[in-house]
This record gives sequence, structure tokens and C-alpha cells, in this order.
Amino acid sequence: MAVKGRPYYGRGAARKTTSWTLVLSMLVMLSLLIVILLSLGILSIPSRKDSSKAHDLSHLAHNSLHSGGGDEESKDQWVEVISWEPRASVFHNFLSKEECEYLISIAQPHMEKSTVVDSDTGKSKDSRVRTSSGTFLARGRDKIIRNIEKKIADFTFLPVEHGEGLQVLHYEVGQKYEPHYDYFLDEFNTQNGGQRIATVLMYLSDVEEGGETVFPAAKGNISSVPWWNELSECGKGGLSVKPKMGDALLFWSMKPDATLDPSSLHGGCPVIKGNKWSSTKWIRVHEYKA
Repeated sequence: MAVKGRPYYGRGAARKTTSWTLVLSMLVMLSLLIVILLSLGILSIPSRKDSSKAHDLSHLAHNSLHSGGGDEESKDQWVEVISWEPRASVFHNFLSKEECEYLISIAQPHMEKSTVVDSDTGKSKDSRVRTSSGTFLARGRDKIIRNIEKKIADFTFLPVEHGEGLQVLHYEVGQKYEPHYDYFLDEFNTQNGGQRIATVLMYLSDVEEGGETVFPAAKGNISSVPWWNELSECGKGGLSVKPKMGDALLFWSMKPDATLDPSSLHGGCPVIKGNKWSSTKWIRVHEYKA
């Protein structure tokens, strides 16, 4: 006669139940982590609508930057991504009016005709492609410049020691800089600090008309930018940034894989009305011994 009792599932069944419980617990924890990251803005879910506008420059990202002090000037600062080819962004109100005026005041007495680099010899030479005047300010020259250079390092995530000295430029009516690359094609100029990886171009004044920074080889729907109708004919020849006092344009001369980026070709359009003052910081791959 058979004896009835509880069915015996064995150790295998118990282990299977434990495994499923562990997997379920891990999925719950992962879901909670994703929710937390989404709520903090660390993660975002790309939509099909956004992905179709990868090169649509009318769809620009604005990120407000708030400091601990909460002063009005900091609230007006934001970074705007304007291109992925080349990689370029504008930091609005990067410099204060006082910083812009200070750079102009200490540079103005020392301005000389701008030169370009001879690709054969690596030395400076006069050229019709660059008709501005300029001067260099030594890295770490004074407290104000050190503060500006620290802000550039924070913006680019590149060390202060990798930067060349600031160059201050002045463009009068009709003056320009034809499209060119900031990276070097000779070995002489890369001996100190290696190749130029990035450029920060700071606008020290407003320009009534013309004077845009133009990227002729940039990829994207360049005519969809909100300021398209305000551009000069030269500015409409590519992706352009209008000079605005205090703004800083960051663009990369090298791709993330360390190859040179030909889409970083850029120029300064002729000033049609007014004056253009700017300051350039070139940043190297390695430490630049100033």
C-alpha cells in the first residue's frame, strides 16, 4: 500500500528558485538606479525626433550654469553646442565686460601687424590672408590673466600648462583672416607641446556688421541658425558665430581618435562696420613651455 505525503522537489528546485529571486532583485535595483539617474539629469532618453536633427543647428542645446553665489551675471551664462563636425560650442558671457576691457587696454599699446606660420620653415611671415594687428600676453602674466586661464582650463578640461600665451587681435573695417587650420603641418612648431588640439576664441567687443568666425567645411544645416539673416555674405559661407562681447568659442582641431580634423577649417570674415577685438588661446596636446 502506497504512502501519500508531500511531494519532494529536491535541491535542484530550491536552487532554481533562489536564482530567480536573485535575478529579480538585481533587475529591481537596476531599475531604481536608472530612475535616480534620469531624475538627476545624468541620463537622458534620446527620442527619434531629436536623433533626426543631429546636424540641425536650429535645434540647439542650452545649459544654464549657476554658481553657488547665485549672482545675476552667473545666471546669464550658458554653453551652446553649435556643431559636431567640427566639435564646437559657445560659452555665453564667459568673460565679464571688465575682463574684456582689461585685455584690450594692456594689449593696445603693443599691437603689431599680424603674421602667419610658414608651413615650410615653421617661422612667422607677413601674409595678405591675415590683415589684422595683434600682440601676445605671456601666460600667467598677472592675476586677471591667471583667472581667465583658469576658467579656460575649467571649460576645456585641459590643463593651464598646455596653453600658449593669450593672443589679442584687432580687426578694423575691411580686415579679415582667410580660412585656415590652427593645427600645424610642419615638425618645427610641434616640438614644444606637440600639436594644437583645441582653440578658445574670446570676443572682447561687439561688431556692428561682419567679423563673424566662419567654418566653411562644417557639416549641418547652417542656414537654420536663428541669426542667419544677421550674417554678412561671408558669414553665410559656412557655419558662423557672430562676435559678442564676453562670449567664448571653443572648437577642436583634433578628433577624439587624435587625428587632425579638416572640418575645423575656419576664418575671420571682413569687418564691415565697427571694430572687432578678440583674444585667442591655443591649447596643445602636451605641456607647452612658455
